[in-house]
Parts: sequence; C-alpha cells; structure tokens
Amino acid sequence: MTDELRRNLTVAVLCGGRSRRMGQDKGLMPFLGQPLIQRVVERVRPISDEIILITNRPGAYRFLGLPMLQDALPDHGPLGGAFTAATACRSVALALVACDMPFVNAAVLARACQVLAAEGCDAVAPLTANGPEALHAVYRAATCAPAMKAALDAGALKMADWLGRVRTRFITQEELTRLDPEGLAFVNVNTPEAFRAAERRARG
Repeated sequence: MTDELRRNLTVAVLCGGRSRRMGQDKGLMPFLGQPLIQRVVERVRPISDEIILITNRPGAYRFLGLPMLQDALPDHGPLGGAFTAATACRSVALALVACDMPFVNAAVLARACQVLAAEGCDAVAPLTANGPEALHAVYRAATCAPAMKAALDAGALKMADWLGRVRTRFITQEELTRLDPEGLAFVNVNTPEAFRAAERRARG
C-alpha cells in the first residue's frame, strides 16, 4: 500500500444494526479483552489515514476518538449506512467494513484499492461461494453514492443489491486464497456462539 493510495482511501466502519440475535451492541462486546470495534479499527489503521464510524450511538463510541456520522437515511439497513459514508467521503476511494468482523483483512482491502486505482472501476469486492462480500470492499465514492441512492429509492437495503449499477470488479477466490489463506476475513459474529468461536480462533 503506497502512501498515495493510503492518503486517497477513507475507511468507514458501519456500527449500525439492531443486534437482535446477539442481544447487545456487538461492536462494544469485549473480544480478547478489548471492544470488538477497537480490534476492527486497529486492523484497518495500516491502510488509511482517515477512519470514520457510521453509528446512531455516537456517545457509545466516543472513546475511540474517531470522526462519527449518523445515518443520513435511518432504518435503511447496511446500504443506508454505506450511502452515508459515500456522501461524506472526501477521498477518492472508500473502504466499507462492518464492526462485527473480527478478522478484517487489510491486505484484501489494500489489493482492492490498488485494483480500483489501476483499472478505473467503481467497486472492487471479494467474491466467495456466498456471493459478493460488499462489506469488505472498496468503492469510488463519487460514482457509487448516486448508485446507492438510486438503489435505496428502489427499495434495496442489502449491500449487494446495487453492485450491478456500477462497474464492479470482483476479487477472485484464487486471489483471496493468497491474501487470506486461513479464509477468515469475512467471518462475522451475529450470535453469542459465533462470537465465542471467533475468540477461540483468534487465540489459536
């Protein structure tokens, strides 16, 4: 990751969601002795000089000392949070990650940022057997914000619902295997059981 790419990348961590299955705010739960959100932030810090949080509970996350934005379109799911980040982004590129991903992979995001700059596409997202990992991806903010808004106006709430509206380049499984050999980058923790399993994996 060159200094130029680093300066041109903003990382936004989405801290929304109602955590129904977890029963509490996932980002604030202690993961190996520190709030999970702090672990996520530390994992992306090497690739960007600007990290922002998208949260409707700014008081709960103030301890991180990071800029925070509340949803411009409340109750519009992850895509609403992504749109908020894209419209506020001052950088060329915007990386979006979720606060419940304890193994966020800076190398995957750095590669996505390089592809975005080199190939002139609008979005670069990993593609797995489960589909596009749109919350571990990099976007050209200026072109993606209008596409996100159009998708939201059409009733879309999921991140992957709008990728067909822009020039999207997918990172292949072969590329991902080199960058994330353990296959952990896209693990998220939606339940207490998943949270404990991720902690055990992190310790190992």
